[in-house]
Amino acid sequence: MKSRSKSKRPMPRHRTGGGRKAAPRSPRPVARAGISRRAPETVAEGIFAGTKTGYGFVTAEGAVRDIFIPREKTGGALDGDRVLCRYHTYTSGGIERTEGEVTRVTEAVRKTVVGTLCEELYGHGKHRSVRYFVEPDDTKLTILCYLDDVGDARLGDKVEALLPPRRPGSNFLVGEYLRSFGAAASREANYAAILSECAIPTEFSREELEEAERVAKMPLTAEGRVDRRDEVIFTIDGAGAKDLDDAVSLRRKKNGNYLLGVHIADVSTYVRPRGALDACSLSRGTSVYFTDKVVPMLPEALSNGACSLNAGEDKYALSCLMELTPDGSLAHTSIERSIIRSCVRGVYSEVNDLFEKGKNSAFAEKYSRALPTLRLMHRLYLTLAEKSRARGALDLEQTEAEILLDEGGNPVEIVPRVRGDAEKLIEQFMLAANEAVATLLSEKHLPCVFRVHDAPDPERLADFIRFAHNLDLDVTPLAGRDPDGRAFSVLLRDAHERGIGDAVSYTLLRTMAKAHYSEICHPHFGLGIEKYCHFTSPIRRLSDLATHRAIEAVLLDGEAPQKYYGYVRRAALAASETEIRAMTAERRIDALYKTIYLSKRIGETYPATVSSVTRFGAFAALANTCEGLIPMTALPGMWTFDEGNLMLRSSSGETLRLGDRITVSVDEADITRGKVTFGLVALPEGAKRALPPDSAPSHTPVPALPTRPTPRAGKSARDGAGKSAKKSAAARDGKPVGDRPRGGKAQSGGSAGGKRNGGKPGGNPSGGRSGGQKRR
Repeated sequence: MKSRSKSKRPMPRHRTGGGRKAAPRSPRPVARAGISRRAPETVAEGIFAGTKTGYGFVTAEGAVRDIFIPREKTGGALDGDRVLCRYHTYTSGGIERTEGEVTRVTEAVRKTVVGTLCEELYGHGKHRSVRYFVEPDDTKLTILCYLDDVGDARLGDKVEALLPPRRPGSNFLVGEYLRSFGAAASREANYAAILSECAIPTEFSREELEEAERVAKMPLTAEGRVDRRDEVIFTIDGAGAKDLDDAVSLRRKKNGNYLLGVHIADVSTYVRPRGALDACSLSRGTSVYFTDKVVPMLPEALSNGACSLNAGEDKYALSCLMELTPDGSLAHTSIERSIIRSCVRGVYSEVNDLFEKGKNSAFAEKYSRALPTLRLMHRLYLTLAEKSRARGALDLEQTEAEILLDEGGNPVEIVPRVRGDAEKLIEQFMLAANEAVATLLSEKHLPCVFRVHDAPDPERLADFIRFAHNLDLDVTPLAGRDPDGRAFSVLLRDAHERGIGDAVSYTLLRTMAKAHYSEICHPHFGLGIEKYCHFTSPIRRLSDLATHRAIEAVLLDGEAPQKYYGYVRRAALAASETEIRAMTAERRIDALYKTIYLSKRIGETYPATVSSVTRFGAFAALANTCEGLIPMTALPGMWTFDEGNLMLRSSSGETLRLGDRITVSVDEADITRGKVTFGLVALPEGAKRALPPDSAPSHTPVPALPTRPTPRAGKSARDGAGKSAKKSAAARDGKPVGDRPRGGKAQSGGSAGGKRNGGKPGGNPSGGRSGGQKRR
């Protein structure tokens, strides 16, 4: 990352005259004519969501629907800002709509802008000169940021600038240059920029490192702990995992019940209250897992050292012992401080081979001590999995990508990640421990960071039911007043059998409320569990570490619970916020690698499945999970968005809808934005469809889009971002069609291979581990 310095080139002062023209006024909402009623104006505060074409929406408390904000009334707000707005409701065509105006930005959430450094000519005659500006990577940022100083940055670099206070009515800002990440189209620059934009800290302070080194050297003793070093306890993780924070054990009791032990690294013994590591865990909140690296929540002296349950080493643990009946029901739970020694470092792929081949496996000798326990575990896993299905736990896990890199760190192959019984077994055991701990703490009225997942909002649920019905899925199970997870599971099984399971799972995930952390216990809808928390990953999740601290202090040491309610409240809030930050960074890094991979395959054709349909085109996913946009403007002939049936329809009767099998070509790969553009090579067989019975099409033609001046950038930008931006401009969203439902957004593309839980595309609301990166 280049250091900041003064530019040697003369920089012209900004002038308000000449140069760029003011942005054209936003078109009025569709069906604005024929208003039958207009309510008095209301003032509300909420979050502004911008769009590519300048208009936006405000999600505000008390508003039934998101409030539409025309382009000329955004008041300088940028996507994500908290704003104060004035709005009114009116009915048009029998539909209630809202429209408003941002009156003030109360909290400018976005402090910086990242994009390509460009220049443009402005002025006239002998006063004609050059000025520099940042072309944002985020297309939702339609306000340009000019720079009076660009330090040592070069044209075409990816740079970051500090944004000034918002100025209502202005379509430009004059920012302060902060740093250059390097050439805009390079992998290294985009990687570093994503980490910076998502505020992912990559370095530990000297105080944090020194405290970690000091506590990691503490001598271990069995005093005050249950000594389980002679028991058959072992870990099972991905081959590349180094932060091994959970181990398992299992035996049958004389009464026929199972005694399942989930032994978790006792991180809270090392991370003490009010220390440097305590503050570190609160600020970071979670480890962040990328394709080629991990940004840990705690320094490696703990995460990969003292707290990692390495085979053959004595380690402190917090053990949850669950007595389970033969049908998998929980009979009793106890939690204890322990000292353990893992007898083998299990690997998912090896254990899966053992499950398949038994004693004939090449790994039978390595696991000789653990093999009888593994057989017993497999039987219990099948029982727990069936019990989970019976209670209606939703399987919203989408196919994940395994990105293979060469020695230079560039992607050479992308394949779907395969999850076997070993991965699913560990997930079920961790779910069992999380539920057991939450139940125990809740029943004793003790502090805990609970994982909460609310039932879907009725309005959004109704939208999903219409969506599923238009895909010819049987929505009868959802006809009840308050459908539970079992009803959704039936529909998801139907979708998977028809080959559209990933797309339907993704849409359902967006319909669901977002899982979050809370100090108050509420049910987890996605799992069908009344009491649930995260207990099993304290090395890499603040929520688990906070629950461990409360368990040890209150449950085991008898301290007053009132002393810890404030801490778990702060930890729940911090964990929820940092989880979103990490999810965003992980998703964007995945998209970056997929875009780089496809940039080497321009012109190649692949079979694909339509994964999303919007008013500006259709997204299609390849078998390896790479996804791209087929712009409406690139489709042959005249196409319209049939909103009522969630499909694209041509003037000659062909259609494109979710789940269609098509053939696409890779037309463009914009590395700076992590976006891929596909071309449609072949429509699916039987593309001419009749409309569903009793269904009227609601066509939304794509309007002509205004062009904006093409920035002059350096060669690297022209070869990468600049060239791509010209073509992708044609795919920008058109004017809004009335209002969107509250909280709803047009489905967007990007990576479908999420790894985190609770609301991310591809995530599992259960919080179970997935793939080799151990996500719960």
